[in-house]
Amino acid sequence: MVIHSIDPVYDESSRVLILGSFPSVRSREEGFFYGHPQNRFWKVLSVTFGCEVPETVEEKKRLLLERGIALWDVIASCEIEGSSDNSIKNVLPNDITPIIKASRIEKIFLNGRTAEKYYNKYIKSEIPIEAVCLPSTSPANASWTLDVLSEAWGVIKF
Repeated sequence: MVIHSIDPVYDESSRVLILGSFPSVRSREEGFFYGHPQNRFWKVLSVTFGCEVPETVEEKKRLLLERGIALWDVIASCEIEGSSDNSIKNVLPNDITPIIKASRIEKIFLNGRTAEKYYNKYIKSEIPIEAVCLPSTSPANASWTLDVLSEAWGVIKF
């Protein structure tokens, strides 16, 4: 069983919550979300908001919070082989209600189908906020170019 060890990023001004599935091995090693250099999450956000790609954890947190974005994952713990979403078993979901209560979340976005699958299975019925699945920023979703991904992710701006 692998336990999610990265704290959520949010504050009282957060209006959008982005949920991934579970951190990759690289992200767990680095102690922050989307740490694998091939994952396009930070590049997509920088294109979406017209800013530099953040490099440090502090820069990444600032990018999120200055734009009213909260970030976490659907899964609190699971069995997983490496970073393979397809190998996920025995899921325990995160409780996102503290984020909802402490912020002004109006919209939830799910980073890919795996996040959507587990969100719908474990969380959706507890949260009265619409959740929209966006194409995954994972390198496994190679058919989506950075430009096309960024265009799809543009809906997080409001």
